[in-house]
Amino acid sequence: MNLESGAPRAMSRFEWTLLVLLILSIFINYIDRANLSVAAPLLRREEGFSYWRVGLLLSAFSWTYALLQFFGIAGWLADRFPVSLVLAVSFSIWSAATIATGLLTGFAAIFAARLVLGAGESVAYPCYSRIFATNIPQHHRGRANALLDASSKLGPAVAIVLGGLLLERFGWRPFFIAQGIASLIWLIPWLRCTAALHASFSGNQPADRVSGFELLSVRSAWGTFAGHFCGNYLWFFLLTWLPSYLIGERRLSFGGMSAVTSLAFVAVALATVCAGWFSDRWIASGASPTRVRKTIVVVGLGFSSVILPVAFVSNATTCFLLLITACLSFGAYTSNHWAITQTLAGPLMAGRWTSLQNGIGSFAGILAPTIAGFVVERSGSSKLAFVIAAGAALTGAVFWAIVVGRVEPVQWRTQPSRFDRVATTESDDAFQT
Repeated sequence: MNLESGAPRAMSRFEWTLLVLLILSIFINYIDRANLSVAAPLLRREEGFSYWRVGLLLSAFSWTYALLQFFGIAGWLADRFPVSLVLAVSFSIWSAATIATGLLTGFAAIFAARLVLGAGESVAYPCYSRIFATNIPQHHRGRANALLDASSKLGPAVAIVLGGLLLERFGWRPFFIAQGIASLIWLIPWLRCTAALHASFSGNQPADRVSGFELLSVRSAWGTFAGHFCGNYLWFFLLTWLPSYLIGERRLSFGGMSAVTSLAFVAVALATVCAGWFSDRWIASGASPTRVRKTIVVVGLGFSSVILPVAFVSNATTCFLLLITACLSFGAYTSNHWAITQTLAGPLMAGRWTSLQNGIGSFAGILAPTIAGFVVERSGSSKLAFVIAAGAALTGAVFWAIVVGRVEPVQWRTQPSRFDRVATTESDDAFQT
């Protein structure tokens, strides 16, 4: 099915089913990765960890998450095997890791559980991009990616609200255990759809059709890698360090921190849905994907740099207004950056391009909390950490604007698959006989 041609049409029931289930999965995914950020103040008090060790724990998830994508393992799995089963297995792994985190004690054990969590979640985005590039038309990808991204921002918001209500009352361990067990319910509807999803991805596997080295020769690929890294730095800084900043330096209570942080993440979600809807309408009216996607991505990420004065203004109201403005801008950016990648890569390379891009981008998840923890440990203030995060946002906007070229499918030089080569050899032998 060629999704890039023909008159615009409404999304089918099958496409909506895929999208709704994926929205729920990323919602759970981000609750699982954000819960430690919410529990960090209690964990530090209970276990006696330093800010430096807390920063390392917050970054642990990103080590396996980034490396498995960076080396192409996650993308290869998404491209090579039935994507529905790959996602189901990875979902089971990250849910089990969440449960284990609540049962374990000590720095090394909790660190190991977060490494397993990152490994399980590493396959998610390559699977999403493979599904979108194969099943979601161009004029619906802005909205589809925006809804997926909005769910990824609402996940932390819900984790923070629940954490603020439950952590001090029941402790952080029951919160992790109950959350991991409850999330496994998602597998029931997903596995019921497995047969239909598997049929959707039957046929030759793209992983055998294009050389992975060809991707590295595409200039736009490097632009998406670097731009995504910079945008991710700001996001992981907010995701992992904002709760601790609000409690430690703005002196908010758990309830106040939960309200402000969840509002910030909701602002990202609302902005990404609105920008995604707007971008699809703009393209449907005749504008080029290049003009639409790049304008929204560059302007959104560039304006996210207003996060800088958040750490410097003394007035609490001004601080929170600047924070919300930065989050609204960041939401506009996240609505379209994956749509650019999916369009450039196409179904043949969506899994591996996404894997490498997200792998590189996820190293920011290691650096952002580690650097923030180091800065606070040494200086007693997060001001320099905010400066670095704002600088990353501006740098990322430059990469998306200049290094990424036209947003149109790359013309890959396809190669025969292993099956094709065997079949050709057998045919030649038969002819010679």
